[in-house]
Amino acid sequence: MRRPRSGTTLGGVVGGAVVALLALATLLPFFSMIATALMGEFEPLRSPPPLLPARPHLENFAAVLGALPFARFFLNSVVFAGAAVAGQVLTSAAAAYAFARLRFPGRDRVFVAFLAVLVVPAAVLLIPRFLLVRALGGLDGYAGLVSTELVSVGGIFLLRQCFLGLPRDLEDAARLDGAGEWTIFWRVALPLSTPALATLAVFGFVEEWKNFVWPLVATRSIEMQVAELGVASVHGLYPATWPYQMAAAVTAMVPMLVLYFVAQRYFMRGMALAAPR
Repeated sequence: MRRPRSGTTLGGVVGGAVVALLALATLLPFFSMIATALMGEFEPLRSPPPLLPARPHLENFAAVLGALPFARFFLNSVVFAGAAVAGQVLTSAAAAYAFARLRFPGRDRVFVAFLAVLVVPAAVLLIPRFLLVRALGGLDGYAGLVSTELVSVGGIFLLRQCFLGLPRDLEDAARLDGAGEWTIFWRVALPLSTPALATLAVFGFVEEWKNFVWPLVATRSIEMQVAELGVASVHGLYPATWPYQMAAAVTAMVPMLVLYFVAQRYFMRGMALAAPR
């Protein structure tokens, strides 16, 4: 039996050490945020600041949640992100299937034009979106928040790559049975693309949940603010109280952690299906 070469073992150790350091560098800010959220009001101001709280101050979370209507903020974020993701999944799936399976003049050129939108900075479109929503009377409402987030060009690209990888035999068999394109799309292509659809839904929900600029522009009243705006409002109320600010940030992050642990099994399979072909 041949022994593994020492170079291979050394390379594995070095690779593992590099991965561990990268993981530590990624997780350290989160650990610091949680530790600060549990500190007393003046603990972070010490020199040097402590790494861990002397004792957990759970009352920081109660103070933050009582100072602002965070329950309403979370409801707004759930409605905003959920409605936007539902629209993105439907529009992306329909457009991606057309680009992957249907034949029409200029199909590839239109798809390239769609991809070109990805290089346009979001800030450039902010004012036109605001003017359009204001003209339609959608400001400071769910309709104005959601209406401009219903299409995801990245989602179209992701699902198109997934549809290109699906076997055509099932679609041909469905056509032999008399199924039309809509039936094939709804009953054959979509069920086979569940991992990619779940991946798009999770990524889209996270993206909309942490969306700050558009809700800031499209809302006026505190009743329509989302969780990210609530965290910014805490900074305005307690500008020098870091534990309160970090407590608000941790509170806004908890739903995303739960979503990740629930849906993580879809990530790898969905991204494998969407790999370029």
